[in-house]
Amino acid sequence: MFKKVSSLLVVIFSFSISNDLYASEGSQVVHTHPNPLMVIPFVLLLLMIATGPLFYHQFWERSYPKIAIALGLITVFYYLFGLNDSHSLIHTAHEYVSFIALLTSLFVATGGILIKVDRKATPMLNVIILLFGSVIANIIGTTGASMLLIRPYIKINKNRVKPYHIIFFIFSISNIGGALTPIGDPPLFLGFLRGVDFFWFFGHVWYAWLPTLLLLVSIFYFIDTRNKNGEDPDTEYSGKIEFKGLKSIWYLLIILVSVFIDPGIMSWVPSLAPLPIGIREIIMFSVAYLSYKTAEIDVLKANEFNFDPIKEVAYLFVGIFATMIPALQLISYEANVYGQQLNPGIFYWATGSLSAFLDNAPTFLNFLSASLGKYGYDVAVKTQVHDFSIAHPVYLQAISIAAVFFGAMTYIGNGPNFMVKSICERAGINMPSFFGYLIKYAIPILLPIFTIVWLVLYYGKV
Repeated sequence: MFKKVSSLLVVIFSFSISNDLYASEGSQVVHTHPNPLMVIPFVLLLLMIATGPLFYHQFWERSYPKIAIALGLITVFYYLFGLNDSHSLIHTAHEYVSFIALLTSLFVATGGILIKVDRKATPMLNVIILLFGSVIANIIGTTGASMLLIRPYIKINKNRVKPYHIIFFIFSISNIGGALTPIGDPPLFLGFLRGVDFFWFFGHVWYAWLPTLLLLVSIFYFIDTRNKNGEDPDTEYSGKIEFKGLKSIWYLLIILVSVFIDPGIMSWVPSLAPLPIGIREIIMFSVAYLSYKTAEIDVLKANEFNFDPIKEVAYLFVGIFATMIPALQLISYEANVYGQQLNPGIFYWATGSLSAFLDNAPTFLNFLSASLGKYGYDVAVKTQVHDFSIAHPVYLQAISIAAVFFGAMTYIGNGPNFMVKSICERAGINMPSFFGYLIKYAIPILLPIFTIVWLVLYYGKV
């Protein structure tokens, strides 16, 4: 099995936006395959994200916007003048704008909500927060839940916070928690847009989601009970939970509703193509502006709100989105070539491996397309995707679980990961480096859990 996975991951870094292969339902757009050497800008950017803060911190902090943009422009120029392919660039631009519009609107709206919990930080209280955040991630998305809870979570643990507190927050709330609904994580929303029933994911994922989360928070509880740092024992707590800035909840609701304002869901919604922005994104950016302008000043100050985290994400991910284009297009081609040979277990590991380092949304769609091809279905036809989800659910389940769960493996595996890291660093928490996160936490904690999921659900299945 791993030999087949290795052959499939020869061109491991890639980005083909959800509609790159299809101009309209049922009509395929054919592009010249990019030169595999064009994955070098993405690999270089990834390495600099990993090593910059560690080995050349001052240069990186000063120069990362220019580096990300410069490496992205290499890919842009190659597609414009080398491949004469503007189609992929337009779709990439649209996906980036959608990505940053969602993150920006949720980041600003939740910055106007202050949650004060006057209770002593305990391992059990932290477990309750992680489980609560994981549940609501399916209602307001992993990004929304992460942005809403990270600040109060830090303040509750202010005298005992350690990097592992934040790492487990990213594992659970920013990633694995949002595996039950299309609102939870972008890959599932793409599946919904393609024809999968809204509640299909809950029905087929909850029995992997629940034990995974319980095992994860059990490990966290064991580690947190060994953390003897804490409040002064003479400190008294009222036990109260206070909320301020609740009007921002209305902004959150508008953002959530706007997610569905898409021509693919509502036929009456006009498309602004070829502009890399739609009605949905205009609404989200407008909400971000209005929520900031109408937020209570004392709430923003209490949350230590500023725009630095979203600026960092915007700059780095514009480079990531651009440089990933050639590689995921190559992956798309390889996935379809090898699709007939792949079983659910291989789809699980292949999707997961790529989702750890790439945008998990297009990774999900590429492997969904390959799995559909095994049985003669077309990913561009909604009725066929729906029929496939009923007739062969194990494939869609494997791809869905892997795309969401493995996003927790690295800081760049999912948008909220990097956002949470940035907020915590600006709060004075010494977060691990890219490789520190991967080697010290993700591999020894997540990989064994994900292996158990594979053994229980997919080992031996064809």
